[in-house]
Amino acid sequence: MSEALEANRIQHPLVETYLKSGAKKLFIGGQWIDGEGGRTFDSIDPATGQTLATVAHGSAADVDKAVAAARKAFDNPAWRTMSPHERTRLLLKLADVLEANVEELATLQSHDMGLMYPFSQYMVASMADVMRYYAGWTTKIFGNTFPQDGNGIFYTKREPLGVVGAIIPWNGPILAAVWKIAPALACGNTIVFKPAEQAPLVPLRLAELFEEAGLPEGVLNIVTGDGATGAAMVAHPGIAKISFTGSVETGQRIIAEGAKTMKKVTVELGGKSPTIIFPDADMARAIPTAVMGFTSGAGQGCVCGTRILVHESVYDDVASQIAAAVQDMKIGSPFDADTQITPIISREQLDKINNYVDIGRKEGATIATGGETYGDKGFFMKPTLMTGVTNDMRVMQEEIFGPVAGILPFKDTEEAIRLANDVTYGLSASIWTDNLTNAQIVSDSVQAGMVWVNTIFEFDPMVPFGGYKQSGMGRELGPDSLEAFTQTKTVMLRH
Repeated sequence: MSEALEANRIQHPLVETYLKSGAKKLFIGGQWIDGEGGRTFDSIDPATGQTLATVAHGSAADVDKAVAAARKAFDNPAWRTMSPHERTRLLLKLADVLEANVEELATLQSHDMGLMYPFSQYMVASMADVMRYYAGWTTKIFGNTFPQDGNGIFYTKREPLGVVGAIIPWNGPILAAVWKIAPALACGNTIVFKPAEQAPLVPLRLAELFEEAGLPEGVLNIVTGDGATGAAMVAHPGIAKISFTGSVETGQRIIAEGAKTMKKVTVELGGKSPTIIFPDADMARAIPTAVMGFTSGAGQGCVCGTRILVHESVYDDVASQIAAAVQDMKIGSPFDADTQITPIISREQLDKINNYVDIGRKEGATIATGGETYGDKGFFMKPTLMTGVTNDMRVMQEEIFGPVAGILPFKDTEEAIRLANDVTYGLSASIWTDNLTNAQIVSDSVQAGMVWVNTIFEFDPMVPFGGYKQSGMGRELGPDSLEAFTQTKTVMLRH
């Protein structure tokens, strides 16, 4: 474990203590327990390839225990009848915990999944704002009243679902965790939570911190493991809802399996997002942002702008500037201040990215820069720009989840919209133009749940997040999450 820390050239005493404190256990009913059967797996630092920690592998039997603990907590009057004001104070306390532990959680996250450390710090700090946002909602989960005659009243109320399941990916685990935990708790639910097996450590440490802050036992339960563990959650009749972030294929299976027990399901899935650059764009901003759009987090983000569409009148100049910028990017440790490209999460994912580069070559694309792995330690990929692409190529249609983008020209706004929409995904789009009329036309026409104009990667807890088409069902953040974690009861009272 210390080898991984030293290789990243940073020593955070709390992280080092945590990593050296022994195998990481399941958190069920307020207790840290071994998984049934004693199976474990290793959490690997992608920047070094070294093992950070050994983690318990939860089984279906462990999921049963977690659901039972969550149900017991939900039925406990101390939680079930907690006043909205008390719940507000609890969530504010959890927000304070996040804010007080930014450096530790950010360091742990950057080790566990390779995110650039300053960005990881920002991510943890911003999650305190998400928690505070939902703390403010606990007193505002309203129903409606319906006028009747003098001897009755009809009304509705929003009630918690009960035990809910949350399954998150490895890219930005603190963000994915809080986006689900905060609204679920605000609405009065209890949670069975499964982190990604590639990056389980931040949610486990978060559970420790929340426990210390006074979160009642059984309200949050963490079961680590692989896809089989998640499948056991989805199939479990005691879980009323699954909130999932991950791949389209897994999301489709969750929807199909969840239907067997009539679960509510929210799925935030993949993307193949366009960055659209018009000739009147502020190129001093548009070009660096287009580069960041597919290289941030080593391109391992569902909203990454991996299809760059450029007006034909400026295409050659923009393409050459992007290629030059990408070629000069520094690859290295998440903790190096000069690093611009951080590691890929695993050897398996790195191989997948390389396979897509080979597919692009075979389809006729030109590798303008990159197209190969980097270094002999950890899992690094050179940022890759493909030219000579067409929109029907697999590398322009399928989510690669790495620092790989294709760039192609369009002749007018109509063609830009057609190309942007000519994929099965619809998560996000970034539009670059100084013509506000054109910006409005394109914003209204692109099939995407998130549209950024002259910006990218902006999020706010007040604003719903989610996609069109195969990019998902339902929304996270904003008031939408309150509906996702509650159900409506109608009361028709006569006297």
